[in-house]
Amino acid sequence: MIDALDGQILHALQISPRVPFRRIAEVVGATEQTVARRYHRLRRTGVVRVVGLENPWVDGDADWAHWVCRIHAKPERITQLADALVRNPDVSHANVLSGWTDLVCTIRAPLGDSRDDVLLKRLPRTSSVIDIDIDAVLHTFGRPPSAPWTGYGHKLSGAQAARILGDDRTPAGQPSRPANEDRPMLDALADDGRTPYSRLAERTGWSVARVRRRLAALEASRALLYDVDVLPERLGYHLSAMLWLTVPPRHTHRVGEQIAAHDHVAFAAAVSGRKNLMAVVICRDFRDLYGYLADQLGDIEEILTYEVSIRSQRLKQHGSVIAHGRLMNPITARAPRPSPTG
Repeated sequence: MIDALDGQILHALQISPRVPFRRIAEVVGATEQTVARRYHRLRRTGVVRVVGLENPWVDGDADWAHWVCRIHAKPERITQLADALVRNPDVSHANVLSGWTDLVCTIRAPLGDSRDDVLLKRLPRTSSVIDIDIDAVLHTFGRPPSAPWTGYGHKLSGAQAARILGDDRTPAGQPSRPANEDRPMLDALADDGRTPYSRLAERTGWSVARVRRRLAALEASRALLYDVDVLPERLGYHLSAMLWLTVPPRHTHRVGEQIAAHDHVAFAAAVSGRKNLMAVVICRDFRDLYGYLADQLGDIEEILTYEVSIRSQRLKQHGSVIAHGRLMNPITARAPRPSPTG
């Protein structure tokens, strides 16, 4: 179970992934050494990873989209399919659903690709796939997909959050692709988004001042983004589910924003397909999930139908894979092998 200080540290990182430990300490009323020690323990034990990610949308390319793919397959082939999805850089999230015959993943692929091309280019050739549903993500509600999930409580107040941000809200610059000379720095940030400037200088052979300038330029142009991956299971939240909802089109945006604001909800989006809204909820247990469905979701009269898919095993988050109960670097970690024992 997470305590108040760890929760506030995680929230601070989700607001500003590279915020100095000194500033967090000033805001939460702890020493800088305590904050640093707590963070390194959380990272070392695989509870949290701050990762730097190259932004594939930096040029405003409208010819690409995110697709939510539900794959129904033979149970004995789930492991092979999961390995292929986890290893593919176009796949940002992957999960096994209850029943051990279904995988759900998010894939970035061109709009021009056919339904089959979206997956067949990214999966081994196999006859084990029984059926595939592919829906486009039309709109993300609330904050961006990498926004924090703080349903575990211990949030910072609005005033504290503003102090964490400080003057770091740099205006967006002109779109810019990273250069080849940036690769050592980007690789280091992909492993640890909080890599100190001094270590980035060692990796690149640049001065610390040059590293600061280049990093600021990439961040300002949004060519470099940060994601904070958190493993809820290690914080006492052992149940995760995906909701597939039907809402009248005229109410889609308002209901989507309402759902995105719920503490239990980590992600909410409008999608194509038979259901026009989807959401990911994170709960302590089945009682917590039932309470959310009956009370908060049940209060939204515009929801016509809903389906619940329990996630049996989380395989990949945006910047991390989940292996041996830890968040790990996808490059260095072995792909997780699903099993009904979790």
